[in-house]
Amino acid sequence: MASLKTRLPANVPGPFFVDASCIDCDACRWIAPATFEEAREQSFVQRQPRDREARRAALLALVACPTGSIGVEPGGVARGELAWARSAYPVPIDGEVHHAGYHSAKSFGAASYFVRRPDREAGNLLIDSPRFSSALAGRLEELGGAATLFLTHVDDVADHARWRERLGARRVIHADDARGELRRAELVIEGLEPVELDSETLLIPVPGHTRGSTALLWRERYLFTGDHLAWSERLGHPYAFRSACWYDWGELVRSMERLARFRFEWILPGHGRRCHFPADEMRRQMQRCLDWVRRAGEV
Repeated sequence: MASLKTRLPANVPGPFFVDASCIDCDACRWIAPATFEEAREQSFVQRQPRDREARRAALLALVACPTGSIGVEPGGVARGELAWARSAYPVPIDGEVHHAGYHSAKSFGAASYFVRRPDREAGNLLIDSPRFSSALAGRLEELGGAATLFLTHVDDVADHARWRERLGARRVIHADDARGELRRAELVIEGLEPVELDSETLLIPVPGHTRGSTALLWRERYLFTGDHLAWSERLGHPYAFRSACWYDWGELVRSMERLARFRFEWILPGHGRRCHFPADEMRRQMQRCLDWVRRAGEV
């Protein structure tokens, strides 16, 4: 729970605030950009929510915050508003693709996603692990549970064991990132060749950020990228995290070259911002990304 005693001085006056436990994961800033901003490697409230939409977004950010660093002054929100926010996840993004919310500090606040497939025998997908929450688990069960928990890389596995226990989902991870208990994951893939999980779901190994990083492509439209690829507002095109490449940048460049050959319209990362373009424009955006990662490798 956020503490008024350690409320950051950058917060503007009003009911919502961020305290000193913030780890600068960026989640609140893209969930509720009208309310939260960054300064000195921490988030703060730049503007108190002024309307219903902004208020709800701020409450969603509060629930998602991995460290409980967002708070509300006593009497600042009604009990019913908080109850709404806790039960709102998973929040729809596009069609059957949802933001799972409930970010985990174990994954440094990375986003997780839920894909509902009510007409598929293969069942629903959970991409990367949210922090475990009985409220979220109950909502997922209402939506049909999750048959598969796909883990893009070792950084974002968080509470995978608890989700496996609660939902009975098979865990899927690349062998090069399958450490500890995950060596016994229900499906461990190997090598660099794409693996077809089912007729509409393709796993694409993309080593670089970590040795076993893998992306998931669903319906040739939605690409879940973990920490391999995200949108950069500063650069104005997709990019990779040069300062957070834990394995090998040269491998990352080669992975990006292979990935750019696939058709997709959405980039849905663990860290960083998501983006959406028509397929032809996304192909052009990926060429800009390739040009950038190649130059970054020369520095």
